[in-house]
Amino acid sequence: MAKTAQEKLDAKAEKEYYKKHKRAYKLTPGDIVFNILNYTFFIVFTLCCLFPFYYLFINTISSNDLVQKGLINFVPRGINFDNYISLLKADEVGQAFLISFGRTLLGTALMVAASAFVGYVVTKQEMWHRKFWYRFLVITMYFNAGTIPWFLNMSMLGLTNNFMAYIIPGIVAPYNIILVKTYIESIPGELEESAFIDGAGYWKIFREIILPLCKPILATIAIFGAVGHWNSFTDSLILMQGAPELHTLQHKLYTYLNTSSNLSALMNPGASASALEGMMQSALNAKVIKYTISMVSIIPILMVYPFMQRYFEKGIMLGAVKG
Repeated sequence: MAKTAQEKLDAKAEKEYYKKHKRAYKLTPGDIVFNILNYTFFIVFTLCCLFPFYYLFINTISSNDLVQKGLINFVPRGINFDNYISLLKADEVGQAFLISFGRTLLGTALMVAASAFVGYVVTKQEMWHRKFWYRFLVITMYFNAGTIPWFLNMSMLGLTNNFMAYIIPGIVAPYNIILVKTYIESIPGELEESAFIDGAGYWKIFREIILPLCKPILATIAIFGAVGHWNSFTDSLILMQGAPELHTLQHKLYTYLNTSSNLSALMNPGASASALEGMMQSALNAKVIKYTISMVSIIPILMVYPFMQRYFEKGIMLGAVKG
């Protein structure tokens, strides 16, 4: 959108103001030392956070023999993408990727829609027993029945070995509803009042006024929901024992981790040389597959987050203004 003449004048005045005060303010030796230490700390901290991802990546594109010998630490050697190509050809991994992608997309969309609608409804004073229902919703954040009652409940509802077990339990998220409710309460009430005067109903106001204004907080809870769905594997591990075709990508990674550990445990001194060689090769394959699947499972979140970051920062700050 093109800037108006007034906006251009304001931007020019702001730039001149900062330029003037920048010349007037001189850094003291203490300020310089502080800035150096501050920048150094955050650069080192950033590198420490990024290095595990970099280490995973260079080990997946390097020669498998060098990875086995532990020679890949900082620079990739023998660069190839055979591990990724082989992974894409594996039916069970491809199916697991689709399951994780499907549950993340559908589960996040339904959770955001439900959080937006319920968060809007509980802001209405005329809602029947509003305080009771809101407190009833909040109290579920503090009490949990435990794994066994949860599993029995899911079994009685027919949600074992069923894809909908990934979707239905996460649609209503109390914490996200609270964030949306708080954000909506920060929107000036005059907007709704003027819409009511013009004859708009609750649904039209929600769809055409509230939802567009709630983009920052909705993007924030979308990130929460997407990361949670993508990284979840305990529900797959417990509920999908009889349906391996419904295992998530994280569940497959967990399986490969266990396989690698079991193979290492089997390597006892009494085994023959040929058996040990075969076990070592299997363990190597499991290790490389583990690295590759880990990288594949991280990439989607790393690709999505930068586009959502500006909404995330704005939404989480504005959603925390009022309690």
